Amino acid sequence: MVGITETVLRDGHQSLIATRMRTRDMLPAAERLDAVGYRSLEVWGGATFDVCLRFLREDPWERLR
Repeated sequence: MVGITETVLRDGHQSLIATRMRTRDMLPAAERLDAVGYRSLEVWGGATFDVCLRFLREDPWERLR
């Protein structure tokens, strides 16, 4: 069986708004993507940790939940 990893929640906002999308804004899309049945959702890029702390004032570890 082949599993697919969906990356739109990482690549989409990384390219369009410099990784500034808040976790709370991703949750509705994440729920729908989860219902599709992907093997995994990739929501973490190289700048995510830094952006969460410096610009979004979010706990980056909460995004992984």
